[in-house]
Amino acid sequence: MRILGLDFGTKTVGVAVCDPTGLIAQGVETITRREDNKLRATLRRIEELAAGYQIETIVLGYPKNMDDTIGERARRTEEFAQVLTRRTGLPVVLWDERLTTAAADEILAESGVPVTERKKVIDKVAAAIILQDYLDNAGAARRTDKGV
Repeated sequence: MRILGLDFGTKTVGVAVCDPTGLIAQGVETITRREDNKLRATLRRIEELAAGYQIETIVLGYPKNMDDTIGERARRTEEFAQVLTRRTGLPVVLWDERLTTAAADEILAESGVPVTERKKVIDKVAAAIILQDYLDNAGAARRTDKGV
């Protein structure tokens, strides 16, 4: 079962996929657009990736506020999730993404990636963190369901 992870931002979308076993997430690319509301090319690329990787589910980072409320960014993400579902025909799971960009930046810093290079990859690393968190939690739920 292949799952696509997305970190949806105003100008970029970080993309990650999991391995066929559903255990390990890996960043794939960052999709960039010129304007926030211009999504046609972004959606087309996501459709291409979903088809190429034979994706069954999309996990979309859900940017809730730290106090667990839903702000403007989260509402825009909800709208994007609806559009993704219509365009791809795939189920879209909203997954809490709080602090993933900060975690991605820390990982890149610890890996010695220069600040000037981090902007190019931070979104796909954040997408991988979102997807890995989902996989870890989904795997724990599957083990619990099976009595393990």
